[in-house]
Amino acid sequence: MMMSHRAHWQSVLLAWAMAFFACMPSSATADDAGAEPPNIVLILADDLGFNQIGAYGNTPIQTPHLDRLAANGIRFTQAYSGNTVCSPSRVSLFTGRDGRLMDNNSNTVQLKDIDVTIAHVLKHAGYDTALFGKYSIGSQMGVTDPLAMGFDTWYGMYSILEGHRQYPTILWRDGKKIRIEENEGGKKGAYAQALFTNEAIQYIEQDHKNPFFVLLAYSSPHAELAAPAEFVERYKDAFPETRYGGMSNGTASDKYAWYYPEPVERPHATLAGMVTALDAYVGQIYQTLKSKGVADNTLILFTSDNGPHDEGGGDPTFFRASEPYKGMKRDLYDGGIHVPMIAHWPAAIQSPRVDDTPWAFADVLPTFAEIAGVSLDIVPRIKTNGVSVLPRLRDDPRPLPDRTLYWEFGKQAGDPNSGVVGEVYQAARRGKWKAVRYDIEGPIELYDLDSDPGETVNLAADKRDLREEFTALFEANKD
Repeated sequence: MMMSHRAHWQSVLLAWAMAFFACMPSSATADDAGAEPPNIVLILADDLGFNQIGAYGNTPIQTPHLDRLAANGIRFTQAYSGNTVCSPSRVSLFTGRDGRLMDNNSNTVQLKDIDVTIAHVLKHAGYDTALFGKYSIGSQMGVTDPLAMGFDTWYGMYSILEGHRQYPTILWRDGKKIRIEENEGGKKGAYAQALFTNEAIQYIEQDHKNPFFVLLAYSSPHAELAAPAEFVERYKDAFPETRYGGMSNGTASDKYAWYYPEPVERPHATLAGMVTALDAYVGQIYQTLKSKGVADNTLILFTSDNGPHDEGGGDPTFFRASEPYKGMKRDLYDGGIHVPMIAHWPAAIQSPRVDDTPWAFADVLPTFAEIAGVSLDIVPRIKTNGVSVLPRLRDDPRPLPDRTLYWEFGKQAGDPNSGVVGEVYQAARRGKWKAVRYDIEGPIELYDLDSDPGETVNLAADKRDLREEFTALFEANKD
């Protein structure tokens, strides 16, 4: 049967349109129809300060690999962790919730069996999922361990105290405890961060039919201070040193000595060596992705779980580790929560830039969901108040909606690891304004972060309306 005149021209126009669009240049961004979902490698440092990476400022610590990722990607300058200490920050990261949706904002918090994690969400898109390194937020093996929380593969540390040792004698592989014989009897033959890196490399080198999600959660530069000699020796004569005594003299040299009893002869060189070691391991991960031919369509996101520590001989003041911000770990001033955030994804980010958009850990889960093409509306039990920052992970960035970021920290009483919550701190940021309350019944402090990033001039008395708005927010969430 002959084609009608109208149908003939519809066919011609369709053929012309298909030929035209086939000749158009393509850009491999995550939201292109039919684009292959990227691999995702989330690298989380432990207690790394904002100013301890070369790309972020004036530091004597050498981090050439991270600097290169930043120079060829997006260096976010206004990114925040989920909290000022490890466990609530990681729960925020895993679940996409800030302190408003968490019923425990102290370092005793753990995941619950009903929680939905990033790994669960990415399984909806068919991702292979793996965790290497520090976990510390599961309370019951088989119920809230990594395998129960969405990861297919797990190698690393389970409890929070395991994460305090750089040369551990035991680790876990897929729920089974394994001995690290190289470290038994006080030997230091197997550095935890190197073990995690090697396992991640072996995983990436495998044949994957699906895109993969790797969470590489280093337990460094958290104390204890220790690193392989090759990294520490780079800083042998770089700094004036005061020996950290630990418990070597029979008495505690500082409030953390019970947890970190071994002396450190050169604490500054050791801490710098720990950061440079991490940088080298990140370089190995990138080289593995490149050798396998998947680096271009792999999103690498590098960040830290909170600000720098002063434990076990660590001295954030000496290194200006939080600069230009005030405070450190266990503070809700920006020094405790303002973290480095580097995004490297050549297929989507072809014009490197610096981005000053404020965002936080609660936004990571919605971002990865959108990248993977998962609608959170279809994920059972999901509960998140983060937003996707995918509009910023592109060469034509779009603004995020106006919103208020929120943090709450239940500080442990007396001993920093006592498990007993004492004071409760609160903080919030909206636009350039940051409010802080260092006692749940105390006064509001208010800062203009554009003109005063160091939070030195309290404007609460001059900005009554803003003070009252933040006070209402804090009062609504203090329980």
